[in-house]
Amino acid sequence: MAISPPSDLILDVVKAADPTEVQAAQAKLKANRAAFAATSLAEAGAGFGAAMDIISQPATKAGLGNAEPSKHSVQMPEEYRKFEASILQNFIGSMLPNDSEQVYGKGSAGEFWKSMMAEQIADGMSKNGGVGIAEQMYSQALARSEGKVVNATTDEDDRSQAMRLVTDFERQVLGLSAANESEA
Repeated sequence: MAISPPSDLILDVVKAADPTEVQAAQAKLKANRAAFAATSLAEAGAGFGAAMDIISQPATKAGLGNAEPSKHSVQMPEEYRKFEASILQNFIGSMLPNDSEQVYGKGSAGEFWKSMMAEQIADGMSKNGGVGIAEQMYSQALARSEGKVVNATTDEDDRSQAMRLVTDFERQVLGLSAANESEA
């Protein structure tokens, strides 16, 4: 029987060790491997910082939105941008991976860190043009304040005509005629 000293010694040590200590050692090895991979990506310019740089570019540079900024975007109130950031946060939070306990941590703390990451990404996106939600809402608010949007109110004639149409439709659906209705 041939003996392979390094592997046999390691197996003997692992068999003699406490299972919880073995799991802890394996977890440390996985964490070290993940940290090494993250460092390697960061050194190669493909890490989280590089991704944030790409995300924080204006939307027009990334091929999204209008080629030229809107005339209203310069004077747009901060509330519109924050609203767009909150909508984007929901989208980004749902796109982040769910089974990433090694990245964010476990339990409620992990969920907290994940939501903070989504919040920061969404805020960076909205500060650099977003996807146009804030601009659209602001331009609609300006149009309403300038009186360009017609308020669609109805007068009594329009309301009574609509009620007659609804009543006629109900009669057709239920199979009632005007004679049956007068008998009832």
